[in-house]
Amino acid sequence: MQLYLDTCCLNRPFDDHSHARILLESQAILSILAKCEAGVFDLISSEVLSNENNLNPFPQKKAFVESVLASSSLFVMLNDSSENRALELETRGFKSFDALHVAVAESAAADYFCTCDDRLLSRARIQTDLAVKVRSPLELAQEIFS
Repeated sequence: MQLYLDTCCLNRPFDDHSHARILLESQAILSILAKCEAGVFDLISSEVLSNENNLNPFPQKKAFVESVLASSSLFVMLNDSSENRALELETRGFKSFDALHVAVAESAAADYFCTCDDRLLSRARIQTDLAVKVRSPLELAQEIFS
């Protein structure tokens, strides 16, 4: 099973754990990443994730995400097709980086795209033609660990 976790997921373990949702999502993400590291699932990395992570001003978060991306099973480069798909998704209300992440996940034939971004989740849920299942960390954990 191939999984694509966007940048907000990869940074979630560093967020304020005094909120129950954030704590639970952090635990779910770390469990998913542990299974990827153990070879149970394939983690997909991308040029988009690398580029977005390079903008991260927090050295500890940036280093963590770099190490996760370095251990991924597959690295996907942007191409004309995924850039065109991202432009199409932007016309449907997706933010630029979000559209690029979804387009790259689709081009990599990911089974799941995971995000903590509620706006992205709600936007993705109304689409009828996404080639990847978009889930929150808790939804993804429930589906793949059940």
